Amino acid sequence: MDNGRQGKARSAQQGSINWPGTLLGGRPQCRADVLFHLRSRSAPELWLVIVDASASTRRHRALTDAKGLLAQLFDDAYRQRARMALLTASGRSPKWQVQGLKAAKGLAGWLDQLGAGGGTPLLAALNEAGHWLAARRKRYPGEQQQLLVVTDGRLKAIGALPRLECPGMLVDIERGPIRLGRAQELAAGLQLDYRHIDKL
Repeated sequence: MDNGRQGKARSAQQGSINWPGTLLGGRPQCRADVLFHLRSRSAPELWLVIVDASASTRRHRALTDAKGLLAQLFDDAYRQRARMALLTASGRSPKWQVQGLKAAKGLAGWLDQLGAGGGTPLLAALNEAGHWLAARRKRYPGEQQQLLVVTDGRLKAIGALPRLECPGMLVDIERGPIRLGRAQELAAGLQLDYRHIDKL
């Protein structure tokens, strides 16, 4: 994944937008802030998105604002013909919504229905994602994998984390006067770039 000024120097001048790389630089203010994928990049892409939809994400419009970010991401994946995998963490156990299918406009309908509730099986989701990604790499060794984790980090304990071996970003949606700040710790443990949604 491209990031920072170095990524900007290597990006193309037009074509499909590299949203993960662009957002790492903060909210784009002008065209010069937008990164584009290089045309030589012909390897197929897979975007795995893990969404924490536990009850705590209802606070302070956290999940509502995350939906806006996800809608933009789904639309870009559709236009770039990337494959999508979508895993939600809420209730008692994580649930796959999509597994490696071409991004479709139908994801917008799912997003409208997404609500928050129940516990936070995020660690179970991360472990499941790790096994799934490893199996996928064996089956499609040339695929470019990207990971996006959307969470408020409100876990009782972080504990042992899986080795995902996939570049990506964790977007922290925790808000409110009292913040536990665990999402940043989680991002470091997973070796993912960290951004708070208010900085995007």
